[in-house]
Amino acid sequence: MPNSIAPASPYVDLDRSAWQRLSESTPLPLTDEDVERLAGLGDPIDLAEVDAVYRPLSRLLNLYVGASKQLNTATSTFLREESGGTPYVIGVAGSVAVGKSTTARVLREMLARWPDTPRVDLITTDGFLYPNAELERRGIMNRKGFPESYDRRALTRFLMKVKAGRATVHAPVYDHLTYDIVPGAHQSVNRPDVLIVEGLNVLQPARPHAGGTSSLTVSDFFDFSIYVDAKTEHIKSWYVDRFLSLRETAFAKPESFFKRYAELSDTDAIAMAERIWGDINEPNLTENILPTRSRATLVMRKGLNHSVERVRLRKI
Repeated sequence: MPNSIAPASPYVDLDRSAWQRLSESTPLPLTDEDVERLAGLGDPIDLAEVDAVYRPLSRLLNLYVGASKQLNTATSTFLREESGGTPYVIGVAGSVAVGKSTTARVLREMLARWPDTPRVDLITTDGFLYPNAELERRGIMNRKGFPESYDRRALTRFLMKVKAGRATVHAPVYDHLTYDIVPGAHQSVNRPDVLIVEGLNVLQPARPHAGGTSSLTVSDFFDFSIYVDAKTEHIKSWYVDRFLSLRETAFAKPESFFKRYAELSDTDAIAMAERIWGDINEPNLTENILPTRSRATLVMRKGLNHSVERVRLRKI
């Protein structure tokens, strides 16, 4: 019988137990209270999940950050420049409701506990969405979250300044309650050791221009990228569950953009959530987000219960 040869892959694929064993000697700096504070609505996570999944990941990223600093120092030495350092930028991508925001928040806390990366900032690309008035003017309000609904030029300029080592760079602020950009508000990023950038479309490739050229894109500024993955039917179920929960929390507030959904019955709320998913979120996932998964440095694959079952790390 001829020997079977495994197909070549740019990834090393690890199940949960194999991944967890990679950080047996790494301390776990978070507590149950920390994890409860960081968990997102509809995205359950506990200390066991942090121990199994995020402890190895934080150790890996700590090693990568250290290697990146050495490389930056070597480059500065070659150029005979002062080594001011540049933030290590991590991108976190994935669908609506898959739990990427929780992933980003947990990573920020974990990395900030390492002694050589005490300053870790987190921004979401929601702040770079066009204001609702502009989306209405362009006729794409129903495509909010699709690549064309973001001011990609402003986001690229922001990351360019961050990677250039600017002392202070400002990002716009988005309010999920009002579903819009907050006029005049900004988040300051002050030369952190690590910057985490979380968003739906952060791994989008550059857009080609006439003549065959292409511009810089957001992922060009990433030193490491993570894609939070799950089966589409699971993500849909999580989205519907979250929609139902929001009726009693954010949707019920008078200033909420979605307050008209607060009084829906369970049946009507499920129907509305499934309609929004089918009209907006699933097409965006299928057409724009999922195709970028192969561009990630690391893919975290979740099961139905939200726990990460497999991790794929790019080795090439």
